Order: sequence, then C-alpha cells, then structure tokens
Amino acid sequence: MKQIAWLFKSFLKAAIFFTLFAFALNNQDDVTVRFFFGQQWTAPMVLVVLGAFACGLVVGVLGMVPRWWRQRQLAQPQEAAPVPAPREAEPDAPPHGI
Repeated sequence: MKQIAWLFKSFLKAAIFFTLFAFALNNQDDVTVRFFFGQQWTAPMVLVVLGAFACGLVVGVLGMVPRWWRQRQLAQPQEAAPVPAPREAEPDAPPHGI
C-alpha cells in the first residue's frame, strides 16, 4: 500500500511540474506592466505571473507571523510558582506504608 501511495504522489508531482512547465512555455510573450507616473516594465508573462505569485506568498507569510509568534509563546512552558518543601514526618509517627 505504501508503494501505491508513493507512486501516486510521484505521479501527481510530475503532473503538476509538467503542467506548470507547459504554462511557462505557452506564456513567453512580452507583457507590459504599467506603474504610476508613466513608469512601465516589459517582461515575459510567465515572469510577471511568477512575481505576482511570489509577492502573494510573501504577503501571506508575513500576515501569519504574528499568529505564529503568539502560538509559540503559548506553547512554551510558563514559569511555575515555587513548590513548597515537603513537611517532615513527626518523630513519633510510624513510617508511611508499614
């Protein structure tokens, strides 16, 4: 069963790779990205799409950082109150368990 799952994962990874590779080959035309104040940038469409994906990834990760820090602080052990020393047994009482 593990070999079938491994084979399925490998096939899925290869299919995703070849799909993205075909996408990149089909989108080699130049595209112009127009910014403010008349600035523009001309690049292959696949680079523009990849850049937009990377920017979205960075924004998503930066949006998650505060939550990750909060969860990490909650997961760390807190300083516990000092444990009181055990009381000594009374001298004339028999030991416990006998």
